[in-house]
Formats: sequence, C-alpha cells, structure tokens
Amino acid sequence: MRDAEEFDALYAACAGRIVGHVYALTGNRSEAEDAVAEAFMRAWQRWHTVREADSPEAWVRTVASRAAVSSWRKTFNRIRAHRRAAVDQSVPGLSEDHVALIQALQRLSANERRAVVLHHLNDLTVAEVAAEMRRPVGTVKTYLARGRRAMAGLLTEVNQEGTSHG
Repeated sequence: MRDAEEFDALYAACAGRIVGHVYALTGNRSEAEDAVAEAFMRAWQRWHTVREADSPEAWVRTVASRAAVSSWRKTFNRIRAHRRAAVDQSVPGLSEDHVALIQALQRLSANERRAVVLHHLNDLTVAEVAAEMRRPVGTVKTYLARGRRAMAGLLTEVNQEGTSHG
C-alpha cells in the first residue's frame, strides 16, 4: 500500500507542472497530457527504481519530455502543414502573447528549448537544469543565452509585425 500512496502523492504534487513543462516544449496540450500519462505509467512500472531516484519528478519529467519530443518530431511536418492551411489560427482563451511565446519556443533547438522551459517556466536553478539535462553548467548557460537571444529576436519580430499593420 505504501507504494501506491507514494506514487499517488508524487502524481498529485507534480503532474500539473509536468504537463505545463511538456506543453511548453511541444505547444500541444493534448500531446503533453498523453506524454505525461505515458511517463507516469512507466514510472509506476518501475516504481521501486523511480522512488529511489534523486528526484522522481525529474525522472517523470524527462521521460515525458522524451516521449513528447519523439512524437513531436514524427508529426512536426504534418502540424506545420496543418497550421499553414488553417484559416483561423486563433485558439479561444489563448492570448496573442501566449501563442507568440509557444511559437518562439518551437523555433529553438531542442536543447535550448528544454533549458529555457526548465529554467524560466519551471523555475529550476541553472544547476538543477544542468543535472536534469545531464550537461555541464556552462553548457546550460550557453543554451539559455542562445535561447533567450533567439526568442528576443523572434518575439521582437512578432511584436513589430503586430504593430506595423495598425
């Protein structure tokens, strides 16, 4: 019974955060939810190992991220084609800023996007991001600097396009 209680506590504590993380990586809420469900299923199957990890939440987040990115890579061209063909790209409840942020994140490299999301959206320290990504701190700092610089350019571009039509 202890296993189920510990697992349920982990799920209750972090499932929402992990869905938010994966959503920021992929830009697709449904895929994020599917990937997180898959990751928690794998965590339960390996619970005796996962519960002993330095951070079971990081373990689940990593598995969910990998599952989502793998799925995302397979469907990226289909999604891109669909977006180009879509007449109305607005999504109820999402601000233009939110959509611009997700689109900017999608244009970063996978490592830059993951570092930016972990650090800025999940509030992990650079050292925690480095540990989760299994990269040196200096490398993570480089990912963050490049990611922020690229996003600043992309978001400035979007902002200028939005104001130049007025």
